[in-house]
Amino acid sequence: MTLSRTLAERALALTWADIDAAARAAAKTFLHDTLCVGAAGARAPLADNVLAAARRWGEGTTCGVLGRPGVRLPQPSAAFVNAFQIHAQEFDCVHEPAVVHPMATVGAVILSETDRAAAEGRAVFGEALLTALVAGVEVAASLGLSATTPLKFFRPATAGIFGCVAALIALRRLSPDQGVSAFGYALAFASGTMQAHAEGKPALPIQIANAARAAVMAVDLAEVGLPGPEVALEGPFGYLTLFETAHDLTPLTHPAPGFRIAEVSWKPFPTGRAAHGGIVALQTLMAEHGLTAADVSEAIYRAPPLIHRLVGRKPTADMAPAWARLCLPWLGAVVLTRGTVGLADFTPERLADPTLLTLAERIRVEADDNPDPAAFTPATLTVTTIDGRVLTHTVTAQLGSPAQPLTREQHLAKQAACLDFAGLGANAAAVAEAIDGFETLADASSILSLLGASPQ
Repeated sequence: MTLSRTLAERALALTWADIDAAARAAAKTFLHDTLCVGAAGARAPLADNVLAAARRWGEGTTCGVLGRPGVRLPQPSAAFVNAFQIHAQEFDCVHEPAVVHPMATVGAVILSETDRAAAEGRAVFGEALLTALVAGVEVAASLGLSATTPLKFFRPATAGIFGCVAALIALRRLSPDQGVSAFGYALAFASGTMQAHAEGKPALPIQIANAARAAVMAVDLAEVGLPGPEVALEGPFGYLTLFETAHDLTPLTHPAPGFRIAEVSWKPFPTGRAAHGGIVALQTLMAEHGLTAADVSEAIYRAPPLIHRLVGRKPTADMAPAWARLCLPWLGAVVLTRGTVGLADFTPERLADPTLLTLAERIRVEADDNPDPAAFTPATLTVTTIDGRVLTHTVTAQLGSPAQPLTREQHLAKQAACLDFAGLGANAAAVAEAIDGFETLADASSILSLLGASPQ
């Protein structure tokens, strides 16, 4: 049996009753996180430009867009814009070992599917949406875990499209044959390279947006009867062969007990996940030793090679927000000057602030000899002060990871801050209440009006 058929049948067989308590809680938590981050993304740099482009591809009445009252688009375009908004500010959750942001793609697609069903006079139950979410994240993260070498393509997009297809197979109740074809068309549409990351360009979230849109198209094609490639994942020209340098099928063929959604991490800061350890290390030294910006002679964050590769870049006076979110030296300077970094820190004025740029020159990332291509920790921050002190802090687990999860209070504070940024702060309590009982909703799309997505 091909992997495509195996994964399609698993998605169809999964029920809410099969999902353990930890995974159920994580599904609701990260749905909440994704909705609020996506609403805040309506005010992200270039988000209006992305919406303008999507409108050129056709207007519609099928689906709403988070944080944008009055906007309705065809389903593929709504999935595209919502996925961009979810990832555009680097605030969406991540499966660290897989190096995949599963909810930026899967979340955008299941929301669009729920809205489409409502527009057609049907309803997706909350329990069904959450079950599909778990099925989708399982596939996207397991594909990432199957890679045994560093990523060269942008895995949140290239693996994410297959997670989206799995979620749609579950929600639309496709036949196994249709599911196989849908995975085949996902392979045909899969794309996304790390060049956008290397250059700090908005093409990075656009790649995620394209994966979400293409997943809807792949499933539509399969549902109307177009046969797709049958060995899309493990074939000689399949996903794992083409997009990964080397792989091991075990995470896909013999998954561990539990569900991947319970392995997902929050992002406490709107930056590349690889920067979070350094941010928290600086905050710790500030709290424990009274460290200030004026004290720092040099700060070195020595971390696994993946960290250096992702956020070790240098700041420039003309850098774009996408570059700055992936630049630990500049982010560290922001933390040293005001204690944290948030959604409002990426304005043109802040990015060009000479004080921050000068301070950032004293901070750098160094790669250690960790052989794990997906390792985020351990890492050590060493700060040498002007008066000759040497302060260190070692990060063994990232804040927001399963090993160091956010408290409920921290989670709710993040979601409230996102909704405030989106101009929807008054709805924060109602959104949280709806999420707490989400599995009981008779129509999952009912929550969207609280997120600024206009109902049908």
